Amino acid sequence: MIEHTHWLPVAAASQVGNAPLAVTLLGQAVVLWRDATGQAHAWPDRCPHRGARLSLGRCLGDRLECPYHGWQFDVAGRCVELPATPLTVIPASHHLAPHALQEAHGLVWVCLGEAARPLPAFEAETDGRLRKVLCGPYDVATSAPRIVENFLDMAHFGYVHDEWLGSRARPEVTIGEVQATDTGLQLRGARAWQPQSSLHATAPAQIEYAYEVTGPYSALLTKVPPKDAVALADYRESIALFICPVTPESSRVWFRQAMADFDTPESRFQAFQHTIFLQDQPVLESQVPKCLPLDPRAEAHSAADRASLAYRRFLQGSGITFGVC
Repeated sequence: MIEHTHWLPVAAASQVGNAPLAVTLLGQAVVLWRDATGQAHAWPDRCPHRGARLSLGRCLGDRLECPYHGWQFDVAGRCVELPATPLTVIPASHHLAPHALQEAHGLVWVCLGEAARPLPAFEAETDGRLRKVLCGPYDVATSAPRIVENFLDMAHFGYVHDEWLGSRARPEVTIGEVQATDTGLQLRGARAWQPQSSLHATAPAQIEYAYEVTGPYSALLTKVPPKDAVALADYRESIALFICPVTPESSRVWFRQAMADFDTPESRFQAFQHTIFLQDQPVLESQVPKCLPLDPRAEAHSAADRASLAYRRFLQGSGITFGVC
């Protein structure tokens, strides 16, 4: 699958410690663990001996031990110990093939195949003037593309997020200009009336939005409120959406926030994002089909769907098959 050439998030970096962690990516079981130096590793979560889950085993310094027969594997995935027959010469067929792994944006990223694409970008990550906060994970019973499309959709603000990101009394949005890019699309010049655009909003205002799709299952938004509608001077924020496609119809979601505020407790930012996404989640999980239809005739569309239609064309042109129909 083409999806195997993409870097995809599987866990918060803080979750991966001195005990094996089981995750699922693109329908495949993966085990994450850290060696004695703190280096993270991602392997197939299956012992080559009798198929037991390695995530049920133990980390032993620079080795991971299978829970079934105690076979031990070094950081390169080589089987280095067979306790029941210690004098056996261990053949190469007993070894594991590690998955490629990176840590970035507060997350662990895994590529199941040969990485052919860069990690999804988040330029705000390196901006020292902005504080970074990770929100999630959220386990959602729908496909990753449905979640990305919802992130790009401003027309639902007045209904799903009434009196927060939108208002039923003022549901109109300015869609702006959409341009295709190598990683997906960019949307500039979008605007929406928002009663409370962020944690620091002091008054309803017309908020300017910019979006960028940075991969099949990731996107960014930047929003800039008018100076007289926010409590902090020069306040701005960027929010990255990073999704682990667990199965074609289930996903794990994180939001990475970068904002010009180093004083507010992290928990308050997380609580605001939690409120917003829990408004989205039941609607997302109600959509039928759960996979995103790429045939433009499969669902009705309006002029407000310009970005989502561009996103669907990008998925189709990229050969993405996981989470679409």
